[in-house]
Order: sequence, then structure tokens, then C-alpha cells
Amino acid sequence: MRARLARVDAVLVQAIIAAALSFAHLHDVATAAGQDGWKAWAYPISVDLLLVAAWRRLRSGDGKTAAWCWFVIALVASLGANVATAGLLDLDNVPAWLRILVAGWPAIAFLGGTLLAHSAPKADLDSKVIEGQEDEPETAPEPPAQLAIGAPPERPAVPIPAALINHARKVAAEHHSRTGAQIDTPTLRARLGVPALMAEAIAAHL
Repeated sequence: MRARLARVDAVLVQAIIAAALSFAHLHDVATAAGQDGWKAWAYPISVDLLLVAAWRRLRSGDGKTAAWCWFVIALVASLGANVATAGLLDLDNVPAWLRILVAGWPAIAFLGGTLLAHSAPKADLDSKVIEGQEDEPETAPEPPAQLAIGAPPERPAVPIPAALINHARKVAAEHHSRTGAQIDTPTLRARLGVPALMAEAIAAHL
């Protein structure tokens, strides 16, 4: 158990040292390229976050092409800064192309981080679909309705809008006040201009 903890501690210390050195190199390159103050400190964080996001997508097992693309971009940015500070680049006289790359990095990192964060892995989408299907209550199939022998088939229910029923009541009231008699179905149908089946259904509501 102690040996295992010792191995874990050694790996953790090594990771912290490597991250600190890479962080410092990225900061130095950003400063040399004209990014001073808090902006120079933000560049290493941006590169490392994009690297971690791409690695997590690779571990998820989905969308590996895009994940590998952004992983390589972040790795080149980090590795390039480490190599540049090894004396191969004059940090007091940074070339224009490097200034352009450093200035354009925020837009590149934002695009990569957005694509990696908002393109959900297929496994997550499948699990959401399965959860939605499990939440739906199971309904037992209803047995077919049996018609009595010799009985006439029931007419299907006709959906009547509430506004049409209110208008029919006004028409019926006007007919009753004018003639003194209740309006019949043929007259109601003629006044409303609706099919006979709908006129019968409306008359049943009056």
C-alpha cells in the first residue's frame, strides 16, 4: 500500500513540475509577443484547458477525429512555447508571424473549446433517449370494442369548437325570439352552413 502511494505521489509531483514549467514557458512567449499583464498569464491557462478538454473527449470514445485535431493544436502550442524558450528564439526580437499566432490564439481556443463542450458524445445522447423512454408509462393495449349483433354502429364523435357552439346558441336564441319555437337541426345546419353530422352534434349541445 505504501509503495503504491509512493508511486502515485511521484507521478503527481512530476505532473505538477511539468505543468509549472510549461505554464512559465507559455507565459514568457506571450509576454515576448506583446501580451503583458494578466493577458500573458491567461494564455497558458487557455492552452492547458483546451488540451484537457480534447483529452477528455478522446477518453469518451466518441468524436475522436475532432478531439485529436484540437489535442494536436493545443499540444503544438504548448510544445512550441517550450522549444522556443530553449534559446532557439530571440525573445527580445519576436518575429511578426509569432505575434500574429499569439494574438489569434484566443479565437482559436474559444472555437475549439466551444465545439468540444457543446457537441455531446453519442453515448450521452443515447442515455438521454433511454431515460426518456423509461419515464414513459406503459399502457396496456385496449381490447377491441365489440358491437352488439343487429345494433347500428355508433357514429364517431365530431369535435365541435367552443366558439362555434356559442355562435349556435346565439342563432338558436335569435330564432326562438323571432318565431317562438325551438330551432330544428335542418334550420340550424342551414344557418351555420355546416355538415349534417356536425349540425346534429351542435344541436345536442344546445
